[in-house]
Amino acid sequence: MISAPSLALPLPQRGLAEFLLVGGLTPLLFLLSWLLRESLGLDDAELAVGFTFFYGAHLVNDPHFAVSYLLFYEDVRARAFGAAFSSGQRVRYWLAGFVVPLCLLAWAGYALLTRCLPAFGILIQLMFWLVGWHYVKQGFGVLMVLGAQRGMRFSLRERQAVLAHALCGWLYAWANPHDPGRTLEEKGVLYATFAHPRWLEPLALALLLATVPPLVWALRGKRRLATPLTGFLCSVWAWSIFSALDPLVRYAIPALHSLQYLYFVWLLKGSEAREREREPWFETAAPARLARLALCALALGWLLFHGLPGWLDGGKKGPLGPTPWFAALYAFVNIHHYFMDSVLWRRDNPRMRYLQMSTRELP
Repeated sequence: MISAPSLALPLPQRGLAEFLLVGGLTPLLFLLSWLLRESLGLDDAELAVGFTFFYGAHLVNDPHFAVSYLLFYEDVRARAFGAAFSSGQRVRYWLAGFVVPLCLLAWAGYALLTRCLPAFGILIQLMFWLVGWHYVKQGFGVLMVLGAQRGMRFSLRERQAVLAHALCGWLYAWANPHDPGRTLEEKGVLYATFAHPRWLEPLALALLLATVPPLVWALRGKRRLATPLTGFLCSVWAWSIFSALDPLVRYAIPALHSLQYLYFVWLLKGSEAREREREPWFETAAPARLARLALCALALGWLLFHGLPGWLDGGKKGPLGPTPWFAALYAFVNIHHYFMDSVLWRRDNPRMRYLQMSTRELP
């Protein structure tokens, strides 16, 4: 990727705010959770926090999914058929943008039409299996991008050491605690989990601990990494491995992850908008472009998670439960989101140059 120092944001806008948005809010929420439980009691505190984040999803979680569609299918003809992407990137774009959603639609359609609970269960478990991978890979990206912005480059072996720790953290988070096979409910649909072998949890823990020394080695001598390292460690440890540590903070984890994601969308699209409002384009002013993107993400998020499934479910309870369409759309969007991000946020995506800003004075 190339750098674009002329697109740098003023430093006062990128210090504390960036730290909080990419993960720094997490320890503050642990403190707030303790204060709420001490003052209100666990039951009342959980009711208040759960209510807040349930409705807060309209403004944070849902748009974070929706905006990935707006970014991914932007300039779709040039990306799928033209010269916007290299041949390898174009193949990935086709797979994530067309093959994967068609397969997911066929899978979910089969589960809905045949009222097949096992098929539904596999779809939901795939979603939960991939969500940890998505969290830790995003944390890895935070460390790499913000580290590069601060002049801290990672060699191939250092990148591999950091990524190994992230992926082993994902594996351990999924394997812990041991699951003998249970019946659970997700979005109104019951499903049976796959039993984990008993040796999986200790093996995953051993692999995770084995990646700690290489991680420390990869970070040696690198300074000014307080913000990117916080984003990485929160993604792996607080939001994945110890996601159930605090009964109140766990409600906030999807929102914290979404804020981290939306911050990078803002960096990307804000830099692009400021470039496009100058010569030779003289397009719409950057604030107007960003406001339009935000409104479109809000509207699409409401449609995907509320308007469309509410209309399809119709308030009727069937053999699959009261909200099978909601469960199907929720799983579909989550899984598709993971695949789209694996194409969007790659170094060989030409648009990623907008993330390379000069921020030498940042902490």
